[in-house]
Amino acid sequence: MTTKLKFTIFASAAVLSLAAAGILQAQQNNMSFFVTSVGSGKGGDLGGLQGADAHCQQLAQAAGAGNKTWRAYLSSTTPPGGQATNARDRIGNGPWQNAKGVVVAKDVNDLHANPNINKETLLDEKGERIKVRGDTPNMHDMLTGSDMQGRAFPPNLNLTCNNWTSSNFGSAMLGHGDREGIADTVYQHSPFAAHMSRDCSQPGLVQTGGNGLFYCFAQ
Repeated sequence: MTTKLKFTIFASAAVLSLAAAGILQAQQNNMSFFVTSVGSGKGGDLGGLQGADAHCQQLAQAAGAGNKTWRAYLSSTTPPGGQATNARDRIGNGPWQNAKGVVVAKDVNDLHANPNINKETLLDEKGERIKVRGDTPNMHDMLTGSDMQGRAFPPNLNLTCNNWTSSNFGSAMLGHGDREGIADTVYQHSPFAAHMSRDCSQPGLVQTGGNGLFYCFAQ
């Protein structure tokens, strides 16, 4: 192989690599939904809603999508007489798409009636798939603290790890991010409300089938 031919091959490969990088960057700039690639590391203690939002924003910024306002899909409750916060009310109006440009929902109603959230669309901020059922380890449990319609539970149930401030008190309602097929449209396989966590500790979330990950949406 001549030096000129080698140079041409290398140059072509470099151009293709740059083009692919440009496409990925453009997709991430348009990204409006992702799953956190990492959690807080402290189980259900996310620093409250504010800390969870900041985590979404930080990850989006690192991926080149920090020019949007990001919100964690989390509900919270307050003491009796206070006002609960519903996850569905804090994420904007949509539509939302993942890092590959696949639309997961066109609006809030669509998100809760017919969400296109499954193991193929469940991508983190870098466009990488989350480990789900069939993978090791399985991390398909997503923190939500919400019912199937994205609303908070009564505060006496404490399904928000004490409003996302505790790793040793209460439990979390979890959604399954890898919903598949008609059978998985039932409650037990909702992307927003599938089952409770064992507890709010990081080991407890891992043993339940998650890793303290949660959904992030751009307003």
